[in-house]
Amino acid sequence: MTRKSVRIIGQAVVLALFLNGSVLSAQASYGTEAQARAMLNHAVVAMKQNKTKALEEFNKGENGFRDHDLYVFCADASTGIMTAHPSLKGQQLRDIKGKKGYPLGKEIMQNAAEGKIKELSYWWPRPGTDKPLRKVTYYTQVEGHNCGVGFYRE
Repeated sequence: MTRKSVRIIGQAVVLALFLNGSVLSAQASYGTEAQARAMLNHAVVAMKQNKTKALEEFNKGENGFRDHDLYVFCADASTGIMTAHPSLKGQQLRDIKGKKGYPLGKEIMQNAAEGKIKELSYWWPRPGTDKPLRKVTYYTQVEGHNCGVGFYRE
């Protein structure tokens, strides 16, 4: 093998490591399916312990309730008014549609059930972007609220 070949191979290895590191770094900045499920389970426990405190923590993103692009949202199960969300608090959940028109809020309001975690898939942009991506949300009803956590599936 010539010096030139060794240098080219070495450069290729460095480039591959850099690109792999960039991909891993990008993936690390987004929440995963397992993290979304764990956050929802944590939210259910918090709601059962102290609903008022839990909703405050969800809205502030405290106590592990905001991580990467994951957050807890909740709506009053009878009125549909959002009680926890980074930007939609106070809005009507029933009126929220995915970026391709899917009535996700209406489905959550109709199908959330105490003690059962359900799954919903729709299109929604990541915070700070406009490009719709496939998002999966796990949701349930707890203490009179429909709560969920979603992650982006790529």
